[in-house]
Amino acid sequence: MFTRTDHIGTIQSDIEVFQAREEDTAAVLQLLVNTAEWLKSKGSTQWSGLLQGEDSHRTPEAIKRGEVYIFVQNDTLMGMVMLMQQASPWDKELWGEEGHENSVYLHRLNINRAAAGKNLGEEIVRWASSGIHFPGKDRIRLDCIANNPKLNDFYKNSCGYAFKGTAVNPIGEFNLYEKPVTIS
Repeated sequence: MFTRTDHIGTIQSDIEVFQAREEDTAAVLQLLVNTAEWLKSKGSTQWSGLLQGEDSHRTPEAIKRGEVYIFVQNDTLMGMVMLMQQASPWDKELWGEEGHENSVYLHRLNINRAAAGKNLGEEIVRWASSGIHFPGKDRIRLDCIANNPKLNDFYKNSCGYAFKGTAVNPIGEFNLYEKPVTIS
């Protein structure tokens, strides 16, 4: 399934990073749905639209644009992240109209539940800010639901993102985080 040689990096010594291709779409969507099901089992409605076939981030199109990165270990999809070089309407709604030209937007970070507790999410976020570089971009921005203390602690304390404020829209309240990219 993921037997290829075009990896663009490695994390945790044996997890290869690839830019997702169209043929990866079904596996990526299944990972997203699995995560949504797990969130639902924990009492969260986050990502619940995925369970009804609604994909607000239009993942297949993002894959075609080259914005989705997958993390593979021994032919198993262990995680994924979306890194958007253009602000989406969602990003503009939450962040306002400033700072988009220099920003990459991190969305849909998720990991295979089989990898839970192994710091894979942290490694993926670290890779996003130091393992890949987009010309003209000097920061990564993300948002997360404000009422999830564990997730907010993850981005702020485990991943080193700076809290930049809170934004509210009809869906809820979201905390905004930003981090400068590291160019090696």
